[in-house]
Formats: sequence, C-alpha cells, structure tokens
Amino acid sequence: MPGLRCIQIEVQGSGVVMLNDGDRGVIIQRDRETYAVAPHLPCGMVTPETLRKVADVAEKYKAQAIKVTSAARIALIGIKEEDVDAIWADLGMDAGNVVGICVRSVKACPGTTYCKRGQQDSLAVGLALDKKYHGMEMPGKMKIGVSGCPNQCAETSFKDIGLVGIPKGWRVYVGGNGGANPRIAVSLAQRIDTEHVLALVEKIIDYYRANAKPRERMGKMVERLGLEDMEESLGLGTDS
Repeated sequence: MPGLRCIQIEVQGSGVVMLNDGDRGVIIQRDRETYAVAPHLPCGMVTPETLRKVADVAEKYKAQAIKVTSAARIALIGIKEEDVDAIWADLGMDAGNVVGICVRSVKACPGTTYCKRGQQDSLAVGLALDKKYHGMEMPGKMKIGVSGCPNQCAETSFKDIGLVGIPKGWRVYVGGNGGANPRIAVSLAQRIDTEHVLALVEKIIDYYRANAKPRERMGKMVERLGLEDMEESLGLGTDS
C-alpha cells in the first residue's frame, strides 16, 4: 500500500473504533461510517489508462460517488473500511496528502504547454514543485499554485505560495489562503526567470520552516513578521 509522508490524527468521540483522517490514505465522510480515498495526480495530469483503472476500482468496490476535487484529484467516495487496502492495491497509486501539516497540493494550469494565453510553462514548473514538495512536512498546511498567465486559473492569489507567468518571467506571491479568514497573497518578487523562481521557492519554504509558529499559515507569519523581514532575509531588493 502506498505510504503517506504526513498524516493528521483526530480523536473520535463516538466510542466506535475507526480509521482517523490520513490513516491508510482515507478521509472520513459525513456519515462517520464510510471513507473516501484520493490518489495523487500531480498537477491534475492523468492518462486514459489511469482513468480506466480508477473507474474499474470504483465499480468493483461500489463507491458511492467519484468526485474531481478542487485540488485536481479524483476521490472515490463512500467506501468501506474493509476495502481500503484492496482499493489501494488495485489502484497502485500514491495517496494524495489531503490532510496533515504539510504541502497539501500544487495546482497548475495548462500554461504554454496547451493554453493559447499561456506566457510561462506552468505545468513544467508545477510538476517540478510537486515532485519536490508534495507531502513535505511544514509548520502549517501549505498550498502552492502556478498560473501561466495573469488570469490565474490556478487560483494563485489564494495560495500560500503563488507563481504567475508574465512575458518576462514570473511574479511570486506569498501568504494567500481561503478558509474562515481568507487572504489575498501579496507580491514578493517579479520578473524572475524559471531557473531562479524554483530556487526562490526553496528559499521561501526554508524561511517559513525556520520562522513560522506551529500550525501558522504563511499569511499569518507574514503579518506577524512583516513582508520586509522576508524580503531582507531572502536577499530581495525593493525593485525585485
């Protein structure tokens, strides 16, 4: 069975012994009796073979529903606990990190690979970031978005780290999130070429891991320390 790089434990109060969110790659459903599993699909890219496999597994184990998620995964919903291990074995896929204090997802639009409006190769950058960071433990949960143009189809301004393609490289944003207290990300740098943008993301993550409080999202940390502190620590000038 594919392993997870991070999990989140919840204590159940019903007295019924059941899996916790994250255990064996499951998400507890509303009925508190069934589960969902969401295989990892890097940047939402998937082959016909994989789609057929997911459909076959859903039928075999009588999943109640199949949902394309906001993180560009495919979730099999309403499955029984006794089927979880067999489902993962049949899928032969890694679990998506849908819970836990880690990099939850890297969302990317089609960019210059497919989109007529693309100005930078968001898919290539997104896949590189996904390979390096997906599931990596963090002080708080983290979501990354990569958009190939300022239309921001990857919802970049609502991500902890957001990259937006422009004609002369990338704009880099930090501190966005949804939730009960939503934030729009703030601009950290612009006109950064692809080679240097990957290095800058690494520096941002290192800064976050060194300075964030437990469970503190990027935006709250930036509010607390100030954007100027991040800029100075990362060696960014005011005209970056």
